[in-house]
Amino acid sequence: MKKAIIVVWSILLIAIPTVAAEGVVDIQSAFTVKETTDRMVDILNKKGMTIFARIKHSESAAKVGIKIRNTELIIFGNPKVGSPLMACEQSVAIDLPQKALIWEDANDHVWISYNDPRYLEKKHNITGCEGAIVKIENALSKMTKAAATE
Repeated sequence: MKKAIIVVWSILLIAIPTVAAEGVVDIQSAFTVKETTDRMVDILNKKGMTIFARIKHSESAAKVGIKIRNTELIIFGNPKVGSPLMACEQSVAIDLPQKALIWEDANDHVWISYNDPRYLEKKHNITGCEGAIVKIENALSKMTKAAATE
């Protein structure tokens, strides 16, 4: 019995970090990594966001002989949205611009992951910016869900 409990706890301790990291929102996508990333970029452009970079981590890893599952990162932002947060607490600038990670898990499911604005609020002790936090929270949720679903 003790051995079974130890095995279950070991599995849980290994699996928990792969489910979701603290402060990260994961949205499952119905599309491939490339399709999801293309959709996300299109949505961000239509919303007037600046795309600073689209990094194809899996392609870069392959160039140095390392195989990882399909993984892309989009770095994006809009000073009208991010600057109010920095005005409340300047240290949040280390986590801006926003990022969306589009990645494939070991079961071939595709996910869009991004930093939860509420986590950033706690991490940087942001006060007096509830309106900006809510605006960012809603925008990220709507954009990622639109990119991930048909």
